[in-house]
Amino acid sequence: MVVDTKYYETLGVDPSCSDAEIKKAYRKLAMKYHPDKNPDAGDMFKDISHAYETLSDPEKREAYDRFGDDGPQMGGGFGMSPDDLFANLFGGMGGGMGGGFEFGGGGGYGGRSSRPRRGEDMVHPLQVTLEDLYKGKHTKLAMERSIICSHCQGKGGKTGAVKKCVTCKGRGFQVAMRQIGPGMVQQMQVACQDCSGSGEVIKDKCKKCKGRKVTSEKKVLDIFIEKGMVDGQKIVMKGEGDQEPGVETGDIILVIKQKEHDRFKRSGNDLLCQVKITLIEALAGFDKIIALHLDGRGIHVKHPAGQVIQPGDIRRIPHEGMPTFKRQDDIGDLYLQFDVEFPANMWTSLDHVKTLESVLPARPVDTTKKPEIVDDCALLEGDLEQFGAKSRASNVWDEDEEDEEDPRGGVNCAQQ
Repeated sequence: MVVDTKYYETLGVDPSCSDAEIKKAYRKLAMKYHPDKNPDAGDMFKDISHAYETLSDPEKREAYDRFGDDGPQMGGGFGMSPDDLFANLFGGMGGGMGGGFEFGGGGGYGGRSSRPRRGEDMVHPLQVTLEDLYKGKHTKLAMERSIICSHCQGKGGKTGAVKKCVTCKGRGFQVAMRQIGPGMVQQMQVACQDCSGSGEVIKDKCKKCKGRKVTSEKKVLDIFIEKGMVDGQKIVMKGEGDQEPGVETGDIILVIKQKEHDRFKRSGNDLLCQVKITLIEALAGFDKIIALHLDGRGIHVKHPAGQVIQPGDIRRIPHEGMPTFKRQDDIGDLYLQFDVEFPANMWTSLDHVKTLESVLPARPVDTTKKPEIVDDCALLEGDLEQFGAKSRASNVWDEDEEDEEDPRGGVNCAQQ
């Protein structure tokens, strides 16, 4: 015979119920009265959790049935907090439905989840040159961050001066009702005005941090940009973020932002460089330093005569591209795109032109059938920015004509 039915009544089950029925009843009530969903039901949630912890353990349930709440197995304390009990049943939901609520009272059972929260990471762009990514570089970054106050050890005041906010019961928020329509009210959480959302009230604030629990620190970080790093890659400085009492310190994350280069373009671990050569070099070859590399080395190339380079042609030099991150022996290629510079107008006499014509490939024979009508035209210098300009000008006149409409809705026409 059961001597005490209080715990069964709390869960809304019969004393003869099965373990599965107890678990089902607790699940339903815990979801209904969890403080994240029902902020004013902290005591109810505590009672539900206490009853379930007792009745879900066969030994504790037997002792409770025989002796009641004062039995030898009761003890008065709990093996785990209500949040941990809830998370254990619902598959580890991070200490609650929205994170760590504090429940007062005895029984060895108040306090937040033992799992510390983690502070936010501080993300900063790090501007680097292509030379930095090619050669690698040590650099320094001056920064300012928050650290736990050394004077009060992050308490915000003298020992005993920090009290739980009475207004919000230490939760940091209050429940407010907002009307969203006729006969419709929305329940919402708002930061407690008395404690500014901290859940605490400090009467005798620390003179150094003024109750904020943290102070500012200027620090210089030593940053190493490794060879082969790419735009958008992250450098993580573990535990260098803002500090906060009771919170795991976040990281500083530096995001590589490569500046645009005036001579080289990068794709993967390959480089592309624009190179200018003269017409004679394109036709007769060259033997010269064709470009300066990112580390200041000259790139010497010998190109034989007769192998003509045309404007826009691409050539490749193996293993002169970018190193690969963490694989320094894996080096990309250097691509050269040639821009052939032609001589200016009237650069030589007509006699020399005839001499040049004698050594160049012969003019092609014009086999085009001449039409009946042929117009003699002159070639003038042109500018593609003016391409279509006349058409745009005529459209302006068309728009003006469209604007001249009759007030009665029609277009004004001249009477004949």
